[in-house]
Amino acid sequence: MTPSGLALYADRMRWDALFEDLESQFAEADRLALDAEISERARAEMVGLELADRLRAVLGSRLTVSLATGESFSGTLSHAGGDALVLDEEQHQLLIPYAAAVRYVGLGRLSLPESSSVRRGIGLASALRGMARDRAELSVMTGSAAGTVRLAGVIDRVGRDYFDLAVLSPGEVRRSHWVSQIATIPFAALAAIRSRRTSGI
Repeated sequence: MTPSGLALYADRMRWDALFEDLESQFAEADRLALDAEISERARAEMVGLELADRLRAVLGSRLTVSLATGESFSGTLSHAGGDALVLDEEQHQLLIPYAAAVRYVGLGRLSLPESSSVRRGIGLASALRGMARDRAELSVMTGSAAGTVRLAGVIDRVGRDYFDLAVLSPGEVRRSHWVSQIATIPFAALAAIRSRRTSGI
């Protein structure tokens, strides 16, 4: 090959290498942009997720819920509403407001948004009104990290952010002469409610 041919070949090699390098840089930039877009979309989706969506994805699974009171409960997750969940124990059900929980063990990474606006609207007050209507005998737990108070009784009525509990000795039927007190309990103070599974909460 002549010297001019060699120079032309070398120039072409330099240009080929330059174009390949540029293509590689553009391809890498495209890949990084795509990765950034995927990450941004994932972050945006996470921002819209609620705890109930994560809980709904593990309905029927075993879950442990630790409360601010220091107590923990384990059972099969049977309901995840707008602001409370239900765990099935062997003979009882536990209604636990999300606000009372400090830790969950057993959640996966998946989420399942609620598609029904009716089910989305069923909250703690709705569940408590159902228990009041059924005159279910309950064990109500209130408290904080300082300790838990347990009261046995029947819900008399439910307000917007509180309920009245007719306090009874365990096993007694709701009769006015057996009621030791009417305890008004704010939803914010409620840690959990345990009932027999036949009560259908």
